[in-house]
Amino acid sequence: MAGVLGNLQGKTAVITGGASGIGLAMAQRFGAEGMNVVIADVEQGALDAASDLLNDAGIACAAMRCDVSDRHAVEALADFSYEEFGAVHILCNNAGVVHRDLTWEASIESWEWVLGVDLWGPIYGVHSFVPRMLASGEPGHVVNTASTAGILAFPSIASYDVAKQGVVALSEALLADAMAANVPLRASVLCPGVVRTKIGFSERNRPGGVKGEAFGTQGLTTATEAIDPEDVADQVLEAINNGTFWIMTHPRYVELVKERAEGMLTGGIPPIPRPI
Repeated sequence: MAGVLGNLQGKTAVITGGASGIGLAMAQRFGAEGMNVVIADVEQGALDAASDLLNDAGIACAAMRCDVSDRHAVEALADFSYEEFGAVHILCNNAGVVHRDLTWEASIESWEWVLGVDLWGPIYGVHSFVPRMLASGEPGHVVNTASTAGILAFPSIASYDVAKQGVVALSEALLADAMAANVPLRASVLCPGVVRTKIGFSERNRPGGVKGEAFGTQGLTTATEAIDPEDVADQVLEAINNGTFWIMTHPRYVELVKERAEGMLTGGIPPIPRPI
């Protein structure tokens, strides 16, 4: 399947979780293609610093603080984006958090927090942006950041697993609907393994000051398989240009997906994935 956007010069991308990590790397990569970028993030200090960085690089950037678990905040982000640049061609629902706990010990508040950001955030993004993107008559592309946890259930992060598998289903349904309706919209789902970002310290942004165990203390960002956000951004841009749906940054997980599918056919136990 070919991409629908063509030349990206002068087009606009909106990226949630855009102040650091994968989000900021995507903003830089899109900006290098001559795109306008809107970055949104819940951390105002990081957002200001990222905005300065992008503008200093000559990238047309607008920034807005946004809690993606708040539907009205995401709607306001859509209003802001269209007011700033008049159109949106790429939407990256990228903001994410993770909480570490045993499935039966995680509090309901932890479940609500993770699902609010990681699943409802992309749902709100699709709901607030896609109708406007289609109404413009211009082609568009939605990139939803899931995870390898969107296709394989990792231990100790059940809420993250559930949210990200929902993001995969949302992305598949969005593409299916777009193709059935014959509209110029494409979708990709990003399923990275370990990336050198601050998601391991998600609890720093948890409302109410309730803190849990940080993944950052487990050394995930120094795992052998860890890659840089810039590598992910390159793959995202390639997927948009080529119209690729699955963006799998860590090939070894593909083999586990095959093992999981075989288990569906044979009644076997799902593989238990772990970063290396």
